[in-house]
Amino acid sequence: MTGSELTNIRSPRVKAARRLAKRAFRDRDRAFLAEGPQAVREALAREGVVVELFTTAEAETRHPELIAAATAAGVPVLRASGEVMAELAQTVTPQGLLAVCRFVHVPLAEAVPYTVGREAARRDGEAGTARLVAVLAHVRDPGNAGTVLRVADAAGADAVLFTDASVDPYNGKCVRASAGSLFHLPVATGVAVERAVGHMKAQGLRVLAADGAGTATLDDVDLSGPTAWIFGNEAWGLPEELLRLADEVVRVPIYGRAESLNLATAAAVCLYASARAQRGT
Repeated sequence: MTGSELTNIRSPRVKAARRLAKRAFRDRDRAFLAEGPQAVREALAREGVVVELFTTAEAETRHPELIAAATAAGVPVLRASGEVMAELAQTVTPQGLLAVCRFVHVPLAEAVPYTVGREAARRDGEAGTARLVAVLAHVRDPGNAGTVLRVADAAGADAVLFTDASVDPYNGKCVRASAGSLFHLPVATGVAVERAVGHMKAQGLRVLAADGAGTATLDDVDLSGPTAWIFGNEAWGLPEELLRLADEVVRVPIYGRAESLNLATAAAVCLYASARAQRGT
């Protein structure tokens, strides 16, 4: 534990952490906040990510293993009063644990590694080959974006790409919705859709756009090969120019009377359909 309990919401360390709620400061400091025991646990499991950890006395008692892990990793642990934690937290009911973390995103070429030509990329077992990628294009809602990131992780995706027109993955709501998955798989940010699509096609991935206007359905498409899914804006989907970039535009079939599926649900259906097809189940 570093020093005595922090009780002043205007102390320099508290102010430095609190300003990370704003994107401009996150970008400047290349740091963000991860709140709650699940996010903190996954952040600590990734070496060198956590810069410092704020905790209340009650959270120390409930999660001694996280305090021990932070201490063992040389991470400063700062005990904060309830008032200070309420000032730092971005939730109505803080859970008493909040980590300041370094940015974790990687360049596009690292998220979707280069391979030796298109045919090599198609061969099963090829080292470094991505087989399932989720691309968020014009996705603005941080809760949806974080949920898609979590779903991609659960479906065994190799990477998630946030295009330059999408929400910041370090937004507090996005980090919480990812439930720690932000720390599990390669994430690239600020990528132009055209560049992302060109890169993935060059690596042998078939690029599918998920859109209600698709002429093909999930039932019609062979998903057994390396695939990248593009998911669009919550309200208006994907613009025509982006649909033209895809190898095929695919819709999720609606068997009942629902008008449509929301973004995160549609992404889950598509990603799991690919994951099952690639595993032959």
